Amino acid sequence: MSTMWIIGGSIVLPDEVVTGSLKIEDGRIAEIRREAADDPDRRGMAEATAEGDDTIIIDAGGLYVMPGLVDIHSDAIEKEVQPRPNTMFPLDMALMEFERKLPLHGITSMYHSLSLGVGLSLRGDHYLTQLVELIRRYRSKRSMVRHGIHLRYEVSHLDGLPIVERYIQEKVIDYLSFMNHSPGQGQYREPGSFERYVMKNQGVDREEVRYIVEDLLKRQRQVDWSRLRDLGRLATRNGIAVASHDDDSPERVDESIRYGATVSEFPMNLDTARHAIKRGIRVCVGAPNVVRGGSHDNNMRAADAIAAGAADILCSDYHPSSLLAAIFKLSDDGIIGLPEAVRMGTLHPAQAIGAEQVIGSIEPGKAADLLLVDRYEGYPWVRRTIVGGREVYAASEYYLG
Repeated sequence: MSTMWIIGGSIVLPDEVVTGSLKIEDGRIAEIRREAADDPDRRGMAEATAEGDDTIIIDAGGLYVMPGLVDIHSDAIEKEVQPRPNTMFPLDMALMEFERKLPLHGITSMYHSLSLGVGLSLRGDHYLTQLVELIRRYRSKRSMVRHGIHLRYEVSHLDGLPIVERYIQEKVIDYLSFMNHSPGQGQYREPGSFERYVMKNQGVDREEVRYIVEDLLKRQRQVDWSRLRDLGRLATRNGIAVASHDDDSPERVDESIRYGATVSEFPMNLDTARHAIKRGIRVCVGAPNVVRGGSHDNNMRAADAIAAGAADILCSDYHPSSLLAAIFKLSDDGIIGLPEAVRMGTLHPAQAIGAEQVIGSIEPGKAADLLLVDRYEGYPWVRRTIVGGREVYAASEYYLG
């Protein structure tokens, strides 16, 4: 039996921060011991190790010991594959290089958000399916973090519907969100905003974007909404969480619930976010919004929703390093306490996708997915990342002044 002790840190539990130590056995949290830093048992463990005991001792004095971050919405892998328009990199290279970045950001469970939709997706269907298969094959052989798949389905992409149905029936995906990125509603309700986004992100000119809009609106009129409702219910029956995206009104939230949604991602305004919480579904907001102090599209400020109790999940959206920074900023700014902020990036997203029995918090029996977090001039940075009781990342300073 492999044993590890993490001793002397400030342990962030679901409802409080305590000074103590963690015992890890065979990749799981075996014991939480509240203790002072000079506890004699702590000295005894160190002495036993010095005498040849193969127990691993990690001194976390002065550090925060946190559960690993659970990111249920991040499309950053798409930028790793295609950092610029029409510039594609090999998928296996992109996945491995992107994975190496995640532990240093504290993300131990990543649900890669992969878009399936012509006109907005960074890649065609064949790249989407290849990447899904690559992630499945990769995680069955080796990995540094836990990899999941969040399929973002653009409802107007009619040709993609059989792919979604197959992935649901075969339980290939872990999370499904329905997107409707069409002009005049959601994040593109402002005239011309959809066209500007597509031209910027896909490198097309005005004539090309005019064709994209015309084709999109034509397909929009052909969507079989009853089939989508059935699809959402099928996903729920197969244990796959369903989310709506960019809800812009309480009525849209109510409609999304009929499609099986239990998460509302990035509601456009505070009234909509409050309504979603009132209806009993979770609200996910972006960590970059918190760090930057507002939405890059001039939509709802995430911090306002959190302060109002109208958001309970943080995701990295498109910027993985923002997730840990946002958690500490929420606490430092007095918007919510640190345990509550940590829950937004760990336990709550795990609950949203039905993984809370394994990951998301520091509790006996759960997987030992842990972070040791230091601070430099207030900014949090990860010193160690542990996944399933194994250290996958460690860092220290070179120059200390």
